[in-house]
Amino acid sequence: MSLQILINGLATGSVYALIATGFALIFNVLKFSNFSHGATMTAAAFVAYFLVSSKGMGLTATLVAAAAAGAVIALFGEFFGFRRITLNHSSPTYFFVSSITLGTLYEGLVTIKVGSNFYNFPGFFKNSTIKVGSLVISASDAMMCIISLAALVILGYVIQKTRLGRALRAVSFDRDTAQLMGIDSTRIIQLTFVISGLLAGVAGVFLGIKYTLYPTLGSLVVKGFIASVIGGLGSLTGAITGAVLLGLTETILLSMLGSGYSTIATFAIMLVFLLVRPQGIAGSNIQEKA
Repeated sequence: MSLQILINGLATGSVYALIATGFALIFNVLKFSNFSHGATMTAAAFVAYFLVSSKGMGLTATLVAAAAAGAVIALFGEFFGFRRITLNHSSPTYFFVSSITLGTLYEGLVTIKVGSNFYNFPGFFKNSTIKVGSLVISASDAMMCIISLAALVILGYVIQKTRLGRALRAVSFDRDTAQLMGIDSTRIIQLTFVISGLLAGVAGVFLGIKYTLYPTLGSLVVKGFIASVIGGLGSLTGAITGAVLLGLTETILLSMLGSGYSTIATFAIMLVFLLVRPQGIAGSNIQEKA
């Protein structure tokens, strides 16, 4: 296995890690899989794209714009799609239906705006590659790895070391008890959606740079979901681990088998995990609400 393939796999895995972590955060707090996450990612990426094309913004401003757009869209979804369901302690079926509805709404709005066309972000780097000896590294891949790692480290610090993080963990463990202890669970849920939206926006830009932008880009969120399943739904560490392993495996299979077979193999790996170790690598026993 060449070092080049490993680097490409790590870059892909780092983007999947952002998606999977957004999934895991929502699952941790509300115990459901938010399938509007992919459309949130797409919409935020397009907001950033149009700002870039009209204002000539650089990479940093593009990522900030996408993250802010993702946070606003996610907060909109929390208020209109999930708030009443949460307060009424309704069946998880309603969360699922609402997330699918929101995702379809966002995707439809993006399609109305951009049609079925494909868009490309402008080149953010003067040199598209970085040469280290005989190794040639894509500048965008290196940037994805560094920024994703920084974002995940900051998130880990916030969750483990800050008061807000402790409140978030308390709400994820038992929302009603946390409320009785004086924690405003509604605000913590809003915060969780904001963080998830921030990660979705950044991931959307990265996917747009790595591949291209199109209205159904959110379908790639399934890779983040697979990573969450492999790592253990509800586990942030497991989600990151699963995402990196998925990115490496996908890149290796792509070089060996081609794109068609590598996609099939990816889903086959998820099925194997569901059969052999359904709780995932991290061994999370969190279940969706009954």
